[in-house]
Amino acid sequence: MPELPEAEVVAGQIRSRLLGASLGDVWVGRADIVREGFSTVSWYPGASLQSVERFGKSVALGFVKDKHCRYVVAELGMTGLLLFQSTLTKHPQHVHVKMSFEDAREPELRYWNPRRFGRLSLLDRAGLDRYLARRFGLDPLAVSQQDFVKLLQSRRGRLKSLLMHQQVIAGIGNIYANEILFRAGLHPHVQVSRLSVARFEKLYQVMSEVLHEAIACGGSSVRDFFAPDGTEGQYKRRHLVYGKAGQACPNHCGGVIRRFQKERSAYFCLRCQSLRSTK
Repeated sequence: MPELPEAEVVAGQIRSRLLGASLGDVWVGRADIVREGFSTVSWYPGASLQSVERFGKSVALGFVKDKHCRYVVAELGMTGLLLFQSTLTKHPQHVHVKMSFEDAREPELRYWNPRRFGRLSLLDRAGLDRYLARRFGLDPLAVSQQDFVKLLQSRRGRLKSLLMHQQVIAGIGNIYANEILFRAGLHPHVQVSRLSVARFEKLYQVMSEVLHEAIACGGSSVRDFFAPDGTEGQYKRRHLVYGKAGQACPNHCGGVIRRFQKERSAYFCLRCQSLRSTK
């Protein structure tokens, strides 16, 4: 499932190749792929792409026409991809939206989503603000350390679940939650209320390091993720615990990576991530 780093990679590639281009035709293969705003599809042809932003795990394309601005927000969901026309697509029947561009480095951007857990939303500015307010909490790459610590101090529950709660912290999913917590030496199930300020500050630093490193590596191509140009993310080669149950701990502590499966799998080393390590 694409998470924050993958969405950032997608936004960056689209920004570098399509920003400023004029939108030609918009083809929608099935109406139910548009969560809201389907009746406004006809507005978009002739508009200019003026912004590409990431919000959580979603990518928002901002179009301007006649001094009015509207957005196409793509939820990447479990299997959603935004792909350039030049990228070979397996199962092309799952391309549900095509946007053609004029005078651009790429002639077409496609929304491919076989399982359709994600959708597109066509919104004006007020609609985008409402969309963001109900879906996303603080952005882990934009929030300050002070505000991050205050946020965690105000919450209760298990740490891993909190990191993955999109209305609290937007963009971190199961892959990066596991990798961040291992590097920070924190057990996935530790109660947030038991952690010291020093632990929160360490978590903030590790979170920033892991997410920036993953973006620089093009994200993690686990199962279905590809960037718009078809390249695979290489950060999966740097995963220390995700998907490595039964393997020796990379910290050489003598422990073994365990997997606890409930709603989402937690991978951790009990020696390096003790529930007692809270200070």
